[in-house]
Amino acid sequence: MLTGMQDSEPIEQVGAGVPDSFQRLWTPHRMAYIKGENKPTGTGPDDGCPFCEIPKLSDGEGLIVARGEAVYAVLNLYPYNSGHLMVCPYRHVADYAELDAPETAELADFTKRALTALRTSAGAQGFNVGMNLGAVAGAGIAAHLHQHVVPRWGGDTNFMPIVGRTRVLPQLLRDTRDILAEAWPRD
Repeated sequence: MLTGMQDSEPIEQVGAGVPDSFQRLWTPHRMAYIKGENKPTGTGPDDGCPFCEIPKLSDGEGLIVARGEAVYAVLNLYPYNSGHLMVCPYRHVADYAELDAPETAELADFTKRALTALRTSAGAQGFNVGMNLGAVAGAGIAAHLHQHVVPRWGGDTNFMPIVGRTRVLPQLLRDTRDILAEAWPRD
């Protein structure tokens, strides 16, 4: 139950805790991320790497936006913004320098297509594009290279991530996947 102010009058809090004027935004789905669920148990492709497992699923089930010969685009389960996707090689490699020429070319092409799809479908005004190579650089799954494409809009930042350690996402991932897959540029 929400607690807080309604028409400038406090509403009664039901349950544990001390009554106050704060509203609560419960995000229990984030607990999987906090606890590290779906993290690989090791560095090999057979050690539970989600980026090796996702391509085995249907597009809808795996949240795959598009598939290529060497790479695929997939929505991030823990997005910074709606539409946050990643471009991943099928091959289990940890470092950008390990990609061969066709993988490098298709990763670049899919990144460009992601920008186009997000501009077309969501009116993205800017982007953060990049890779975190290695755990010390912030890679959550360091053993399998993935490039982030995060759409941005003027005013898309607010106090929620800072104060509430919560991201507000206005659309379900499956709905976002369907919209982006439809807008994905074809050859």
